[in-house]
Amino acid sequence: MGAAVAACAASTGTRVLWCPAGRSEATVRRAAEAGLEPAADLGGLLERAEVVLSLCPPAAAEDVAREVAEFGFTGVYVEGNAISPDRVCRIGDLVGRSARAVLDGSVIGSPPAGGKRTRLFLSGPSDATALLTAMFGGTAVSTAVLGGEIGQASALKVSYSAYQKASRVLAALSYGLAQHHGVDQALLDVASKRSGSYLVETDYIAKTASRAWRWAPELEEAADTLRAAGLPDETLRAVAGTLRRWADAKDDGALSVEGSLEMLRSSGPYGKGKSVRPPT
Repeated sequence: MGAAVAACAASTGTRVLWCPAGRSEATVRRAAEAGLEPAADLGGLLERAEVVLSLCPPAAAEDVAREVAEFGFTGVYVEGNAISPDRVCRIGDLVGRSARAVLDGSVIGSPPAGGKRTRLFLSGPSDATALLTAMFGGTAVSTAVLGGEIGQASALKVSYSAYQKASRVLAALSYGLAQHHGVDQALLDVASKRSGSYLVETDYIAKTASRAWRWAPELEEAADTLRAAGLPDETLRAVAGTLRRWADAKDDGALSVEGSLEMLRSSGPYGKGKSVRPPT
């Protein structure tokens, strides 16, 4: 992703630097193919750079930011990794001691190469977001500004990834279970009749809450069946536990979406109210 995004910036005439010290041969090759200019070391790179765009494994995000902060970087730092808003704010406080501006960024989509496009969502100071928008103008990276608050872009990424990646895991479990029982083709036939994403059907959240009293036991049964098939069961048991937080919404046809979400917020160890215990 980093090399592909950098190549898009380079295609607009932007001078894109990178630091090859300690990197693999594969990384060196990708950087060369992307048209990036090597710098002798990180300190020299930061002295010359107006913008630093951090795209790395999430676990390394704060380590990268710490290195940049130690050199007293004075340009625009873009934290573009898939991390929580709280971590972005910590990084902003750290790098912001010397940087002109810190932007929160999130990349959603495939690496922008081979005809594929991606979106870079940004939040933070408007002059800095305008700089990034100009840097990627007319490329396979389209930018979108969410607002001026650090944490907004990362919140979007985490919200989207939570559904996208968890649903992939659930799909694997469902297919594995169907295959174990020899009904995998029937499962695919049923699934193929539906198009679209549950994620956009927000009106269904209240319906889910009102039916949770029935759905939780069903998912426990499904979890038992997964275990019997030799497949992991903890994901569905966790979902069943979330459904039990809606136990008091049983068949409530008047429940709103916001009311449903408030029940999740106010029950259990993360909220202010009482936990809803599962039936015994």
